[in-house]
Amino acid sequence: MSEPTLFEVSDLHKGFDAPAGRLDILKGLQFELKEGEFLAVVGESGSGKSTMLQILGTLESPDSGDIQLEGQSLLNLKESTQAEIRNRKIGFVYQAHHLIPELTALENICLPLQVQGMDMDSAEKRGMQLLERLNLADRATHVPAKLSGGEAQRVAVARALAASPRLILADEPTGNLDEHSAQEVFDLLQQLCRQERAAVIMVTHSKALARACDRTLLLTDGQLVSF
Repeated sequence: MSEPTLFEVSDLHKGFDAPAGRLDILKGLQFELKEGEFLAVVGESGSGKSTMLQILGTLESPDSGDIQLEGQSLLNLKESTQAEIRNRKIGFVYQAHHLIPELTALENICLPLQVQGMDMDSAEKRGMQLLERLNLADRATHVPAKLSGGEAQRVAVARALAASPRLILADEPTGNLDEHSAQEVFDLLQQLCRQERAAVIMVTHSKALARACDRTLLLTDGQLVSF
């Protein structure tokens, strides 16, 4: 039996006013994502991939169209409701890890759980479980400056998954890493998301990583096509 549809994007449009006239970036994006599916999106620089992820994560508004997560439309909600859904159901991983430099690896992972109101003991227990699964338990008390690039990005993955989100949006999560570290971070992201039953949309320039995903779409001329 096929997995249920978790995320659905319908006729999504986005454009910007430019000196030369209206610049249409997204022209009717339409796709579905199954629970537990790992989707890669590839495309040329400037094709709108990051803008697309910002909209899918409700950090930016489209001109028209709809986005549904678990059957709930996200675009016509109050900003406070969108923020609550982001905190509870959507995780973000960026090319730069964006860890808070003054906090330890464990404290960075615990942060989204504390935002949700989880007590510190429970948050630290969850954080340590993730660090152990990432083979980083011995780095729990290290601040980001004491971590390698690959280690810091793995902590960022753990932070994104800490609150058990339903959807992970990853924007070039391995872009700053060497080939070995990139493969390691990708493998761990894929493994953890399958264990957590989260779906993933990953923007990447790496053809090798894209081939390892369940499905790949190419963003070209504002449209998503099979690749």
